[in-house]
Amino acid sequence: MTMNAKRRRVHDKLAALPGVRAVRRGVSPDSDDQFDLFYVRAGRKSTRPVVIVPGGPGVASVQPYRSFRRHAAAAGLDVIMVEHRGIGMSRHTDAGADLPPSAITVEQVVDDIAAVLDDAGSHEAVLYGTSYGSYLAAGFGVRHPDRVAAMVLDSPLLSATDIEAVRSAIRGLLWDGTDPRTAPLVPKVHRLVADGTLAGNGGELPGLLYGFGGAALLDRELDLLLRRRTLVWRGMRRLSRLSTRKAPYRNEVDLVGRIAFRELNYAGVPDGLPLDPALDMADMIGSARFYEPFEAEPFDLTTQMPHFHWPTVVLSGGRDLTTPPAVAERIAELVPRAVLVSMPTAAHSILDTRERAALAVLRAVCGGVAEQLSATAPELDALPQRMVIRAAVSAIAAAAALEAALPLPGST
Repeated sequence: MTMNAKRRRVHDKLAALPGVRAVRRGVSPDSDDQFDLFYVRAGRKSTRPVVIVPGGPGVASVQPYRSFRRHAAAAGLDVIMVEHRGIGMSRHTDAGADLPPSAITVEQVVDDIAAVLDDAGSHEAVLYGTSYGSYLAAGFGVRHPDRVAAMVLDSPLLSATDIEAVRSAIRGLLWDGTDPRTAPLVPKVHRLVADGTLAGNGGELPGLLYGFGGAALLDRELDLLLRRRTLVWRGMRRLSRLSTRKAPYRNEVDLVGRIAFRELNYAGVPDGLPLDPALDMADMIGSARFYEPFEAEPFDLTTQMPHFHWPTVVLSGGRDLTTPPAVAERIAELVPRAVLVSMPTAAHSILDTRERAALAVLRAVCGGVAEQLSATAPELDALPQRMVIRAAVSAIAAAAALEAALPLPGST
């Protein structure tokens, strides 16, 4: 597929933004062809910029994080964000065609970061990666250890076997009743699975409701489902599917999804038990049948992380059921002298859900006081969610209350 005129206009508009540059990169190791890899820099330049690596794979950098970069620059940070190859501004060859599958691998993406730092005139950087971006940040540490000044791993991934930790977290919370905060909800979930309402559901929507609104909001929605009131539930499911659809220059999974399946095993293998996240993972990122099956991870982070010699902060949300706290805790054990910052009421990706907390963490890391962050975790956790998330939670709560008050069809 080649770049059409509309996409070219948007591309040129973004390329003209302050701080946006392109660096020439090889399309793939077995080709002499090159393409333009774009990145953006904001804030007063320093010798050690902060490289922010978003999640995904599929999330763009230049367009979606314009507001974040303004806030980061206002906080005194020097921020670089790389437009991931195969996404947004870095999607096409010089001829305007999509990059080929051979161009889309984790190692090439990691080396793109190094090339951007070269172009920016910086030998070292602070790496902040969230979710999938944490794997890239850690991979950068494996391949370019002399270029890491410090690292923040936000809602991190560790390995292709993380899905077992996700299963354990979801089922412990909603099926086994191991957490007193959600134990009263467990019988309701059992009934909804037994009657087919949640059969075949991997727990994505319940997990999102719990992550952003806590046990109370999830309990309210479960009660609605038990009463066969499904308007809010169906609306949230539609919105969830819309959020994963291709949105040029914002979220483009179609080319880079091969990383998720082929190298990181996002799809996993369903185990046939209730609330299996493997059922949602493939649906969330696109049908696995369009990509190569899992082959092998590019890095063995479990073996490599004990060699990380730079200050490392691991951020974990207590309500994160996408990359649950158990994974973050394991990483904090592996990385020497890592600082684990647990935020009990936070959901997945502090960068995307608690921007003020993410900026506070970065100021501490860049200021050389990362070791103080564990003690300030309660204050960080008290910082508010992003306004758009607070508004969404309020809207869901209001819609649930309205649906609960509506008469059932056929009632008088």
